[in-house]
Amino acid sequence: MRTLLQRFRDDGLSVDEVISELRELPYQDLGFAKVDHHRSIRRGFPEVILGQGKTSEQVASIAKTLLERSDRLLVTRVNHDTFSVVQSNVPDARYDETARTIVVDRREHRQLATGVLVVCAGTADLPVASEACVTAELMGCEVERIYDVGVAGIHRLLDQLPALNKARVIVAVAGMEGALPSVISGLVEAPVIAVPTSVGYGASFEGMAALLAMLNSCSPGIGVVNIDNGFGAGYLAALINKVSAQTTD
Repeated sequence: MRTLLQRFRDDGLSVDEVISELRELPYQDLGFAKVDHHRSIRRGFPEVILGQGKTSEQVASIAKTLLERSDRLLVTRVNHDTFSVVQSNVPDARYDETARTIVVDRREHRQLATGVLVVCAGTADLPVASEACVTAELMGCEVERIYDVGVAGIHRLLDQLPALNKARVIVAVAGMEGALPSVISGLVEAPVIAVPTSVGYGASFEGMAALLAMLNSCSPGIGVVNIDNGFGAGYLAALINKVSAQTTD
């Protein structure tokens, strides 16, 4: 996506047109939402829409507004009905049913940085793990996936040691007692981002047991995000991976 300065130079935008665009660059007020067009300038990635709690029409309106000034779009926590409304306004939108995300990627040149590995304990953790994968990929990372390697059958995890040792940053997703990140961190050099999920029986307290276990890990090098926060984990993993890639390449 070309910057406003490039468009001014290349397309001959008038001063009035530039002023009009600058007026809405910090944010654009839609009445029910203030769309942050400056997010990509500050953070290197556009504002992400949390679909949860919003109507399909609100999500579609925000998505269309963001794409007027961005070449990427990520919407999290949405169902297929909301996707249908968004797609009617944005035909190139794609829906990931497992991750519950909507993605638009209009980048002409996509250079993916290797190094991100997403590991999840069980199949029930897949929605959160997939949300992390989609996020990191849209942020320019090539993501390797290892699924269903929980500590109840630890030989499944140990079989993956070559991939674990190759990663620059690992996202470890687990519910129940949340032991997976601690085990992984004890085996590898890379930083581990632990993601507790709300998967588990009654005493798991909808992810609180896993969250507290991860926060109390005895293995160094672990950072913990909130319960079911695959998006936050994928975002952080991409930031770490890009810095690491710039340092080592």
